[in-house]
Amino acid sequence: MKTHQASSTAPQQQKKHLWLIHAMMLLCAVLVSTSFTASKAIAHSMDPAVLTLLRFAIAALLFLPYIQYKHGLHLPEKKRLLGYACISFILTGFFWLMFLSLRSTTALNTGVIFTVVPGISGLYSAILLKERLGKYRLIAMIPATVGAIWVLFHGSLTELLAFNLNSGDLIFFIGCLLMALYTPLVKFFHQEEPMSLMTFWILVTGSGWLLLFCGHQLPAISWRTVPLTIWAGIFYLAIFSTIITFFLSQLCTLSLGPTRVMAYSYLYPPFIALIEWGFGHPLPSIYVLPGVGLILVAMFIVQQGAEDLKKI
Repeated sequence: MKTHQASSTAPQQQKKHLWLIHAMMLLCAVLVSTSFTASKAIAHSMDPAVLTLLRFAIAALLFLPYIQYKHGLHLPEKKRLLGYACISFILTGFFWLMFLSLRSTTALNTGVIFTVVPGISGLYSAILLKERLGKYRLIAMIPATVGAIWVLFHGSLTELLAFNLNSGDLIFFIGCLLMALYTPLVKFFHQEEPMSLMTFWILVTGSGWLLLFCGHQLPAISWRTVPLTIWAGIFYLAIFSTIITFFLSQLCTLSLGPTRVMAYSYLYPPFIALIEWGFGHPLPSIYVLPGVGLILVAMFIVQQGAEDLKKI
C-alpha cells in the first residue's frame, strides 16, 4: 500500500517541480527583457564601451565573494584563460553594439531582432561543433524569422519592399551575429569546470578587453556628476540581468535542457512590449501582433521538439 502511494505521488512531485522550473524560466525571461528597456534608458548617458565595462566589472566584483567561497580564487591555466577571453570578446562586442544601437532604435526592435539568435547559433554549432540542427529547430526558424520581419516593418509590405530599417536595427543585427557564437564557443571551450567559474572569468576577461578599448576615457569622465538613476540602471543590469539570470538559466538547464531554455528568448518581444507599456509607452500597433504571434509559435515548436526528444 505504501509502495503504491509512493509511486503515485512521485509523478505529482515531478510535475510540480517542472512547473516551478518553467516559472523560474519565465522570471528569467522577464529579467532579460527588462535589460533592453534599462539599456535604452541609459544608452545616451556614456560611451557604450564604458557602460559595458561598468556592467561587466560590477558583475565580476559582486560575483567574486561567491567564487572565493565556492572554488577559491585561482588564475586559470593559459589555455582555459585564452578560451574565456575568446568568449568574452564576443560578449563585450555584443553588449557594446547593443548600447550603441539603442541610441537610434527601440527596445522592442532589439528584442525582436534577438529572436534570430537561437537559429543562427544552431547554424554556427552545425559548422563549428558538427551538431545536428534538428527538424524542430529548423522549422521554428521560419515563424521566428517571419515574425521578426513582420514586427520590424510594422506589418507593412510597403516598408518591407523599401527595406526601411534604421541604423540601430542594423547595428544590433551585427551584434546578434556575434551573440549567436556565445553558446557554440562555451561548448567548444568548456572543460567540465563549474559554469559559475567559467562565467566569472568571462566577466573578468571581458572587463580586461573593455579596459584596453576605452580605459583612456575613464579619467576624463566626471564621475561625481553621473546621475544616481544612471548608476541604478548599471547596477540593475549587473545584478538582475547578469548574475541572477545566469543562476536561473543554469539551474533550469539541468532540468529542461539547453534547447527548451533557449526557446524562452522568443518571449522577449511580448514581454518588452508590456514592460514599455508599464513605463507609459504606447503598446505596439495592432498590425504587428501577428508577427509577435508567429514568434510565440516558434517557441512552442522548439519546446515540443525538445519534449519529444526526451521521450525517445
